[in-house]
Amino acid sequence: MPPAYIQLEPVGQCNLRCQMCPIQFRTDGPPHGPPAFMDFDMFTDIIADLPSLRELHLQGLGEPMMHPRFFDMIRHAVERGIRVTTNTNATLLTERRAEESVTSGLDTMHISLDGASAATYERIRERAHFDRVLRNLDHLRRARHRHQTEFPHLRLVMVIMRQNLEELPALVRLAHAHGIQTIFVQHLCHDFGESSLPAHYAPMREFVQSQTLLDDDPARIAHYFDAATSVAAGLGVDLRLPRTAVHAHPAGTPGRERCNWPWHGPYISYQGYSMPCCMIATPDRYNFGSVRERGVAAVWAGDEYEAFRAGLDSDTPPEICRSCAVYNGTF
Repeated sequence: MPPAYIQLEPVGQCNLRCQMCPIQFRTDGPPHGPPAFMDFDMFTDIIADLPSLRELHLQGLGEPMMHPRFFDMIRHAVERGIRVTTNTNATLLTERRAEESVTSGLDTMHISLDGASAATYERIRERAHFDRVLRNLDHLRRARHRHQTEFPHLRLVMVIMRQNLEELPALVRLAHAHGIQTIFVQHLCHDFGESSLPAHYAPMREFVQSQTLLDDDPARIAHYFDAATSVAAGLGVDLRLPRTAVHAHPAGTPGRERCNWPWHGPYISYQGYSMPCCMIATPDRYNFGSVRERGVAAVWAGDEYEAFRAGLDSDTPPEICRSCAVYNGTF
């Protein structure tokens, strides 16, 4: 059956480098080439190819609000009865964009914020400005208040690592102060351990190895997790924390029970390449071909996708999945 859920990457270039670290590994967009924006006509073709689509998530390694027609994408989907969600680092969330976030029909906004202080945040996100992000969150809070609406729903997403673990309790307080009552803390998602990894991702692999909590002091982790849990309970904040040890699945657990993403919906890059999930993130690591050329429904039901699903559901999953945080239960 065609998917009812899909993830699209509107923008392939990064205005603030990678979401998780100050390592530039992607060369899409200026200064390397033309703007890495999904063509709007391709976007509408993808939507038209999936008449059963009910949920669209706009995200990627680039900041979605860089796309000049980002809010047109939201409105186009919403007019067709599709629930639209997105990720943003809030750097470009000006007063105008905050207003459009409220009036466009956007259902949920996931706000990436990996530090509770300027020093930590700006170390993780080079060229970012902590005070600007907080100011922009205020734009959004005021816009929602003006329109007397809870939309878009707000969810703070923090990538937890060694260098920001100590700020987790303070981040809970910060989110609450800015009207955000749901926090999703995720672990570094992938160790880039596949043997086929392109050479330019090596610094990412090294960064993950240096920052993962999988090898950190369990007592240190427990101290800050417990402190954050206590703060969240006191403020009425819904706090989700990740496991920091690989989950031991019972023998014979089907792969789709460890990760169902390739059955749930595709992740499509700004160029139109279909990938198993957003964890893989870039098509040079793995893709099933172009939906621009073949259509989403055809790629989704194609032999390459089916072979990947069968492999993931077996005792010998694809190599690129074996070190993934979702597959190992540490996301």
